[in-house]
Amino acid sequence: MKNICFSTLLQLTLLFGFSNSWSQQVMDSKANHLISKYDYFDAFAPFFYSKNGTNTRSASGQPGPEYWQNKVDYQLSAKLNAESNEITGTDILTYTNNSPDKMSFVWMLLDQNLFRTDSRGTAVIPITGSRNGAQGQVFDGGNKIKSVKIISTLKGKSTEIVAKYLITDTRMQVFLPQELKSKGGVVKIKIEYSFVSPNEGSDRMGVLETKNGKIFTIAQWYPRMCVYDDIRGWNTNPYLGASEFYLEYGDFDVNITVPSNQIVVCSGELVNSANVLSIEQQKRYIRASQSDKTVIIRSGEEVAATASLNANSNKTWHYKVKNARDVSWASSSAFIVDAARINLPSGKKSMAISAYPIESEGIDAWSRSTEYTKTSIENYSKRWFEYSYPAATNVAGNEGGMEYPGIVFCGWKSKGESLWGVTDHEFGHNWFPMIVGSNERLYGWMDEGFNTFINTVSSFDFNNGEYKDKPVDLHKDALKYTNTKLESIISSPDNMKEINIGTLCYSKPSAGLVMLREQILGPERFDLAFRTYVERWAFKHPTPDDFFRTIENVAGEDLSWFWRGWFINNWKLDQGVNSIKYVENDPKL
Repeated sequence: MKNICFSTLLQLTLLFGFSNSWSQQVMDSKANHLISKYDYFDAFAPFFYSKNGTNTRSASGQPGPEYWQNKVDYQLSAKLNAESNEITGTDILTYTNNSPDKMSFVWMLLDQNLFRTDSRGTAVIPITGSRNGAQGQVFDGGNKIKSVKIISTLKGKSTEIVAKYLITDTRMQVFLPQELKSKGGVVKIKIEYSFVSPNEGSDRMGVLETKNGKIFTIAQWYPRMCVYDDIRGWNTNPYLGASEFYLEYGDFDVNITVPSNQIVVCSGELVNSANVLSIEQQKRYIRASQSDKTVIIRSGEEVAATASLNANSNKTWHYKVKNARDVSWASSSAFIVDAARINLPSGKKSMAISAYPIESEGIDAWSRSTEYTKTSIENYSKRWFEYSYPAATNVAGNEGGMEYPGIVFCGWKSKGESLWGVTDHEFGHNWFPMIVGSNERLYGWMDEGFNTFINTVSSFDFNNGEYKDKPVDLHKDALKYTNTKLESIISSPDNMKEINIGTLCYSKPSAGLVMLREQILGPERFDLAFRTYVERWAFKHPTPDDFFRTIENVAGEDLSWFWRGWFINNWKLDQGVNSIKYVENDPKL
């Protein structure tokens, strides 16, 4: 107990820049920023948690005996017009209401409406000068909803009923002709829609021109169901660009029709390879599924020879994925494709796949992407929780780096350590928030911060530390992490200054977990608690309290003082020496 207290207080003193106690935040009217105020009792006060455990969420941090969450299964069909960048689609979703509440309407997400000129996101975020803006492109953006229908089946006969709906910015409220029952009620909704893909879609999707054709990286591309949970009911926060996503889990059946000269990669497993791949490509794919070394499926020479062939006919690619919260895809005539086997702890296998243009080829660049992907997935599966998807696909696009279940988009210019870093980070997101489904729209730190933390561990594991991170100098970072102009970590990304998001969502929460692991709890206790959190909340919806309670209960430590100071508030102690005296006025003592 003495050692724990000493190391904890030493770490806080050196890193937080703390003075002789914790502080409260107050507003300095002259400086117009937050300053510190001493209050020992607030820091170490009892009753950190504002509510007791419930039947759905235990006081110990695990799902309660009556925990529930709703389910959405999707049948998605889309057709790409490669000339106009338009995607036309049909979304048939089956929504299962496992909640104890009846429903007369449901809420859905229309994220493409961010790119309408009258969207809230456009009003809040400048078109240029922001990662989350539209980068100066003016175009006919947003979802065009052609129809919304309720599909009912009676005595084996299917009937489509036109539904009333109301679109508000990036949300759509669909009114149900009959009330949806609680605890297992099911409704099937069919939506026909289209949209034009932005060239640079808030650094989350886009269209990249290459010498062998466009690369389409497509995300947030179909109307998706909002989460209805036991915390807030309907989660209808609009999509403004900075805050990410909160989605229900379900099974996906996806058909994507593109020009015949294009290759499509997608979340999940390709189930009609015989219809879309050449016989030789199928053989190579099978070889790759059995190989720990990268196998070329479509070479650069083949791209140069075939990129412009059969552009006027179409092929449909069929993918499936189970128990996922989303699905994304990419398509191009310019793709080199290679792959290798992923070995999982249980003995199951997955596939590491890379798709990139000739411009990104090279042993110091994307030709090592599959190696990076395979190693990253295997490492996280061994350390924290087994990877759950049949493939992990890395796509070279014009995004800096963006993650979706089983597929990520990384910068096509990335090389060496930069490519390793972005690949490892984006695939780390398959644990947070793809497996552990936290609410990114409100708590960006629960996915970006946790993922940044596991990245710091994995960098030491890859290839005997080829790209290992330099030890973080927390003393130097102390001023950055306790800057009085910072908001608190617990803030929504939409409520942070954009310049602060990197610190508050990524590095500061990661540093907090490093302190917990290395100084406060120790690796053995922390790793057990962190793994337990992942296991408890895999494919579920945890809140910050569920995380805090799990770490405390499994590690056996009251950490309320730490959560208050580092995550809930932006507290800072201003350390100083008030006086120096000899003990008993004797310099020898």
